[in-house]
Amino acid sequence: MRFMVMHKVDAKMEAGEKPAQGIVERMGKYVGESIEKGVFKDGAGLHGSAQRVRMVFEAGKRVSMQKGPYDGGNELLASFAMVQSWSIDEAVQAATKIGEACGNAEIEVGLVVEPWDIGLAPKPDDEMPKRYLVFRKADRAFEAGEDRVRLDGVYQELVDAEPGAVISVARLEPSKHGARLTRAERRWMDGPFAESKELVAGYSIIEVPTLEDAKRWAEAYGDILVDNEVDVREVVS
Repeated sequence: MRFMVMHKVDAKMEAGEKPAQGIVERMGKYVGESIEKGVFKDGAGLHGSAQRVRMVFEAGKRVSMQKGPYDGGNELLASFAMVQSWSIDEAVQAATKIGEACGNAEIEVGLVVEPWDIGLAPKPDDEMPKRYLVFRKADRAFEAGEDRVRLDGVYQELVDAEPGAVISVARLEPSKHGARLTRAERRWMDGPFAESKELVAGYSIIEVPTLEDAKRWAEAYGDILVDNEVDVREVVS
């Protein structure tokens, strides 16, 4: 089974501060070991909300667009796509196609943290496309298991228009199939859970046999981050 382990933004992240070197080193070691074991499959971090855009769609039409910074609202996710483009405006265009295909949806676009942003690698001399995460937020229909949105067609459309535009995608199960590790006393809450008000800061896709295995992996992940709320959500196979 595949699970998405998401950690939430804290005040330092939102202020644009780089993570402490000790956290970077410990997380790098943990992810490296997980890759060797075949557990870790994918992952990325996001810059704070100052470098994000949030859009609302009704009946396939965009009715609002808000540039960050902003506070958390509905931060419960239904699916995501990682796209590659030259600017946030191009990423918003791609996200708009996704929102139009959803019909009614809240979509968020955020700039991905690259290795050179946190001192893990030198920044390339040549200009290159940037990576953005496009989050589709969950609604009542999704959480009730009544979601009928399928985005394969629009993803293929984006790839046909520009090969490599879509790097990866994942659709999640409703939160009743997940769990949340809260900051208060570090305890687990079984899903379903109410909308989180904490912005998503990053994610890891892992492959383990059960939700309990995913929770154990996430506990070590959360211990490295120290003070961040962590959600575990099952990925639709």
